[in-house]
Amino acid sequence: MTDTNNSPLEGNVLFYTKPEPLDPTLHGALGVNAADKPYAFVGQTNIVPLTVTEFAAAALSYPVIFTGENRQPVVVMGLRQGENLFVADDGDFRPDAYIPAYVRRYPFVFADDKQNQRLILCIDRGASIVAEGGQNPLFVEGKPSDYTNMAMEFCNNFEQERQRTEAFVKLIQDLDLLDVREAVFTPRNPDGTPGAPQKLAEYYAVSEDKLRALPAEKLAELRDNGALGQIYAHLVSLLGWDRLIALAFLRQAPASVN
Repeated sequence: MTDTNNSPLEGNVLFYTKPEPLDPTLHGALGVNAADKPYAFVGQTNIVPLTVTEFAAAALSYPVIFTGENRQPVVVMGLRQGENLFVADDGDFRPDAYIPAYVRRYPFVFADDKQNQRLILCIDRGASIVAEGGQNPLFVEGKPSDYTNMAMEFCNNFEQERQRTEAFVKLIQDLDLLDVREAVFTPRNPDGTPGAPQKLAEYYAVSEDKLRALPAEKLAELRDNGALGQIYAHLVSLLGWDRLIALAFLRQAPASVN
């Protein structure tokens, strides 16, 4: 995994190759096919954006870190760019892993129509599950289907959580709680002695020292508004680097046998 300060998330809509505003004239015959293993599109990235209310659930599966100039919270799913240790090539997500809402909303996404100050529901025409006559139609008699309305509701909820996440990140930045950290792996030499440490990633994380140094009234404020619980979920999640390393070794093991 390379330096996550240069996050590919900035300025891009990750996963979406051809997003188009939903239009009954253009998309009236389109539908979305159900798939048992629909997550192949996630398999080519090692980080996925996360909303703050997902921290606790995601912490059981992945490191939750902050990246880029905007300190975007993301989950780390692999140790190298283009590698995902939780999604198989056929699109099967590990059954014990949390699936972020950013992934679950696909192939739908909101686009910001700044001129008219509104959000427009779009669909990724490049998604393999979007097809003419698909199982779940987008429109019925020229009107959004129940399936599309559910997607709209999900995206609305996601947008609210995204805004809540921005407020959380601003709060911890205003309190100067973030520090640069490194994920380091120390291999074992054949004789059992520790090898040379290897830097896996550089990222932003909450500093426990800075957190402890906050005035009591500020800590009470973080507790009462729920931010403190999310901070601790993030801190606990950092133990997940060891799991990523173990999964990487497991994936390499079959190749090393052949």
